[in-house]
Amino acid sequence: MNNHPREDISLKLFDELTKESVITQRALADRIGVALGLVNAYIKRLYRKGHIKIKNLPSNRVKYIITPKGFAEKAKLTYSYMNRSMDYFRDVRQKIEQTYAVMLASDVENILLWGDGEVAELCYISARGLPLKIVGVVADRGMEKGFFGHNVYSIENVNGIEYDAILVASLDGRTSEKINKAGVNSERVYYL
Repeated sequence: MNNHPREDISLKLFDELTKESVITQRALADRIGVALGLVNAYIKRLYRKGHIKIKNLPSNRVKYIITPKGFAEKAKLTYSYMNRSMDYFRDVRQKIEQTYAVMLASDVENILLWGDGEVAELCYISARGLPLKIVGVVADRGMEKGFFGHNVYSIENVNGIEYDAILVASLDGRTSEKINKAGVNSERVYYL
């Protein structure tokens, strides 16, 4: 989904500067998860474009002030991000529905979801009302509360579960390697 990293970094910076205007670039880098040098370059770009003002404070501190032009840019970036997010979820939902149609045509009834993120949540929601039953979820990380009331299994425990098919509820290409290592019959695996 992240085909616009420049916009996303700028939006994250605007969000952080809105929350806290007196902040170091190092703290900004830590909060948004990018390198310090990249934050510095983005701050300079936002300043040159007139989106922020920089005010020097005592003790070598700096205050970042978002200008009206900056607030307009933040609104534009937020709108763009929301549109991309909606398009992404619409595309994922369509892939899920197409995959479920193929599964139903193949007489699949009991599904093991492989994944526990947002895509898995969409798979769960999309299965409601269909003659498909989710019998469990395979997750890399432990989930104490389960997944919407379903048992969560580790990769090592997959062979003890009864299911007709596995639905890989992730768009991450590395999942197929994990499935192969688990010794699962690849004919029973469906990908989005």
